[in-house]
Amino acid sequence: MGKQITTLSLGTDSLSRLLPRYAIPAIIAMTSTSLFNIVDSIFIGRGVGALAISGMALTMPIMNVAAAFGSMVGVGAAAITSIRLGQGNLRAAEKTLGNVVLLNVMLGVVIGALGLLFLDPILYFFGASEQTISYAREFLHVILAGNCITHLYLGLNELMRASGYPQKSMYAMLVSVAVNCVLNPLFIFKFGWGIQGSAFSTLIAQCAALSISLHHFSRRDSFLRFKRGTFRFNSRIVGAIISIGLAPFLMNICASIVVIFVNKALTTYGGDLDIGAFGIINRMAMLFIMIVLGLNQGMQPIVGYNYGARKYDRVVNAYFITVTCAVVITTIGYLISRFIPEQVAHLFVGGNDVDAAALTESVVYGMKYMMCMFWAVGFQIVTGNFFQYIGKPRRAILISMTRQMLFLVPLLIILPPEMGVTGVWVAQPVADTLSVVLAAVLIFFQIRRLRRNPDAEQSI
Repeated sequence: MGKQITTLSLGTDSLSRLLPRYAIPAIIAMTSTSLFNIVDSIFIGRGVGALAISGMALTMPIMNVAAAFGSMVGVGAAAITSIRLGQGNLRAAEKTLGNVVLLNVMLGVVIGALGLLFLDPILYFFGASEQTISYAREFLHVILAGNCITHLYLGLNELMRASGYPQKSMYAMLVSVAVNCVLNPLFIFKFGWGIQGSAFSTLIAQCAALSISLHHFSRRDSFLRFKRGTFRFNSRIVGAIISIGLAPFLMNICASIVVIFVNKALTTYGGDLDIGAFGIINRMAMLFIMIVLGLNQGMQPIVGYNYGARKYDRVVNAYFITVTCAVVITTIGYLISRFIPEQVAHLFVGGNDVDAAALTESVVYGMKYMMCMFWAVGFQIVTGNFFQYIGKPRRAILISMTRQMLFLVPLLIILPPEMGVTGVWVAQPVADTLSVVLAAVLIFFQIRRLRRNPDAEQSI
């Protein structure tokens, strides 16, 4: 009954109390995930070398593809669970939990096996050179072998938060960061395992976090828990999960395609160290994006529950509060990139050799252009996720697809031949601007509909 009251409060408590209650643990958790990746890069850059960072950057498309499937299941299931709880249908939420486990195991095994089977051809296609492929290969051999663990960890953590346990979800992710921070320097510096040591550290840290989620959903006092009969594929549940989760799936797939174009352009008009610079800038940007995604995760159960309960005023107000906070966060990221880019580069780059100096110079130059529209990215991210959370995946897909594929990829084809490396960096802010305009138009009409014609809205 206590957990029922906690869930029902999503429709009754003030938004100024609810959003921090759900968002702060999610922000801490998502920030810890970004720090997880930053710690990897810092230890690799200082313990292995500048070219190793370039090798890590080459793994991003493959990691994004794996994350695409994990996000599809986790985000889609979290949205479905929140809406079902808002409708008072606990049994349907429990069936969703069982299907999440089955989907994550199946997809994790298949994607990991395919990645290992075709790893070298994929890496060369993504822009690897003879100097960088060995680093990427060593890292991904370990990560892909444990891909099933990664999928389960991410999917169950999403459901734990969506079902009313945001703090426990946060603790699980903090445990993963703590384990990684301890094991990374031990494996790289003490044991001398190089970049593969970082991969082992990452996988062990995810195992630790997954064990918390499994224990939680196995407890009898958990509001949503594993039960007999729920571990069966249900075509309607799977279809709903995939439909809503298709937006983050396509976003991650598009991100992989974009990185391929970026890497190839940087290889053609720059070099291996420019690829490493892109990896560092991306890591820094992701720190602030993860904070925004944490805000989104805090917004998700509130919006999903109230949309399911047809309390549309609360849905709109939660969106506006979240957008305001998100823009403040991405503006801070822009200011850092504008005023202290050298300090950001020096976090990752150690030593005084030629490669370290060239990498630092490339980071500072690329950040000046790539991050100049970053202050507006918070609005675009929140708006795209908002459409997911109210069960309108087509609009969420449109926002994510246009930014990545219709705007950014053509710009990456057109600008570099005319502007060289600068064209690669400039393409990002131009695409961001166009995407923000599109998101503003879509959200304007959606909010007007919620306010003027609420009876036309149908919960999924």
